[in-house]
Amino acid sequence: MVLISVMYPGGAGTRFDMSYYLKTHMPLVSERWSSKGLHGYEVVKGFATPDGTPPPFQVMALLRFESADAFAAAAQANGEEIFGDIPNFTDTQPAVQINDFAE
Repeated sequence: MVLISVMYPGGAGTRFDMSYYLKTHMPLVSERWSSKGLHGYEVVKGFATPDGTPPPFQVMALLRFESADAFAAAAQANGEEIFGDIPNFTDTQPAVQINDFAE
């Protein structure tokens, strides 16, 4: 199992439509990728850092995939549609990181 972090930068003047993201984009991700190894996801919203400054990422999606290969195959199969939807909810580009669980 791997955890894919999709991290959307924050900052003054950035746009992020959380309603669209939660009601349209993430259900699309789930619909397309559940049969390709997606075991679920969580969405978290950044609101601060320990020193009180704005967080570097305003929203993060944490997707649990069967493997890094399964994520790569899902992105290959439906990436154009999934990533093409990004401008519908934000004017930023996410940073994507593949994580392994510590043992």
